[in-house]
Amino acid sequence: MNRRSALAVAGAVAIAGAGALVARRAWRTRSAPQVPAGAPVGPFGRDSTAEEVTAGLDLTGKVALVTGVSSGLGAETLRVLTLRGAHVLGTARTREKAVAACAAAGGRATPLALELTDFESVAACADEVRRLGTPLDMLVCNAGVMALPRLEQVYGIEKHFVTNHLGHFVLVNRLLDAVLSAREGRVVVVSSRGYLWAPPGGIEFDNLSGARGEYDPNRAYGQSKLANGLFSLELARRLRGTGATSNSVHPGIIRTNLGRHFSPWKKWLGEVIGWSFMKSIPAGAATQCYVATSPRLAGASGYYFANCNPEVPGGHMEDRELAARLWDVSMELTRAYLPAAA
Repeated sequence: MNRRSALAVAGAVAIAGAGALVARRAWRTRSAPQVPAGAPVGPFGRDSTAEEVTAGLDLTGKVALVTGVSSGLGAETLRVLTLRGAHVLGTARTREKAVAACAAAGGRATPLALELTDFESVAACADEVRRLGTPLDMLVCNAGVMALPRLEQVYGIEKHFVTNHLGHFVLVNRLLDAVLSAREGRVVVVSSRGYLWAPPGGIEFDNLSGARGEYDPNRAYGQSKLANGLFSLELARRLRGTGATSNSVHPGIIRTNLGRHFSPWKKWLGEVIGWSFMKSIPAGAATQCYVATSPRLAGASGYYFANCNPEVPGGHMEDRELAARLWDVSMELTRAYLPAAA
């Protein structure tokens, strides 16, 4: 490396380091989030880990389904739930990946293949779960994609929306009777604060193909994460009076395989200054594990959780009319793969 290159790298590192300190200070001094009236607030927070929030729980006899267990938050959720005694049905895009992940978890886990962009695969996975004839105590919709660099379409619909929302919409609806047959079935939908990147109007129902205008990966991802939150909100309304619940969660900013499509400079920044604001994978998986298992949350439904506690997300995430319309449109888009009673 010549002198000029070395100075450039040193300068970039210095700037990144200064930015990290500013980001860390801003994080520490930010205003506390608003808590929904009457919502159950727990003792855990941003730095709590999945093991800590489930400590002391005996999940023996409980059955959970977790999507996307081959890496990251899904792998940690699988590991911790089996550690606490649950039988976890772990899905990955191929059976081989699911087998490897379940074997690594070290507990009772059953591997399942689930390709969320292939609704036939989603239906087949759900049918395999139904053949087990067991109630589903926890259904954690964790799998997803982010920041696809180019517009991709599946069934003529933008791929983030299909993978993150519609695939899980089909899965949950096909397994809803198994959730309802549990004593206290819980659906946990992994959303993200990235919902703030969604289009100004929320969900662009007239542009679900993503073909209109210039493609923006963040915008597409944000719309799909908004859809996750709205799906959970409407599902919670439909589950009232049943004993089953649905909540959405924001896991935080974590370096996982979800960021594999980031540009090289974003990956570099994550390596250099990520320590100032990013969570570890065990901390990132804490909120979804807490919401799926905590006795404190019995009956809690329709909330958005971050850092292991309910928050008021604001904006379109609380738009119940938008949530109802999203449900109806999602039904139309996936009707051929839904149970007759849906």
